Amino acid sequence: MKFLMKVEFDGEAGNKALRDPKFGEKMGGLLKEMKAEAAYFTTIKGNRGGYVVINMDDPSQMVAMAEPFFFGFKAKVKFMPVMTPQDLAKGMPAAAKAVKEWG
Repeated sequence: MKFLMKVEFDGEAGNKALRDPKFGEKMGGLLKEMKAEAAYFTTIKGNRGGYVVINMDDPSQMVAMAEPFFFGFKAKVKFMPVMTPQDLAKGMPAAAKAVKEWG
């Protein structure tokens, strides 16, 4: 199942991480290990942050995905299930049924 993982880095921990000359290499390795489909870095509520698109077959995989960010950056992590356009199309019969019954 596809998820959007929102990561908001702690300010001081983020500063410390960026002082490491191998930060980019380490982050790249982490994203590769996670098999991230995409990663976008930005600001979140005035802090460093990012959004990572990942696939998980089992909820237990959240541990492996989140812990490096918890330990390495004192980050806040949130997982949000997301759909591709194909997933949305597959779900439209259920939406039509809900509209008919509840709309």
